[in-house]
Amino acid sequence: EVQLVESGGGLVQAGGSLRLSCAASGFTFDSYFICWFRQVPGKEREGVSCTNSKKQITFYADSVKGRFTTSTDNAESAGYLQMNRVKSDDTATYYCAAGPKDTMFRLWVFPHEDKGYWGQGTLVIVSA
Repeated sequence: EVQLVESGGGLVQAGGSLRLSCAASGFTFDSYFICWFRQVPGKEREGVSCTNSKKQITFYADSVKGRFTTSTDNAESAGYLQMNRVKSDDTATYYCAAGPKDTMFRLWVFPHEDKGYWGQGTLVIVSA
């Protein structure tokens, strides 16, 4: 059974940093893309970043480029999202998602679709 468990969310001041973690199990970690999405109540879910450490493919939403960094640790079967210089607009519930390349690429374009595997989410609140 595939499981993804996020952690690391919380309250952070604008301009500060936070590191989210995603503990994965139930699949061959380096065979899947690991992506981060976020959602604010009343708004559509949006992609934040995706990476596949095996193939060295990584991409980010324009809104977080230069501020957020995604990484993976194959030995630990874990994904990470380092959030720097956070802004109030970064306030959201952050979700870790995993799946084959085609699935995750489609999710990036159509983030509302029910595809791939998802964690339960971790809430990030950025205070002014």
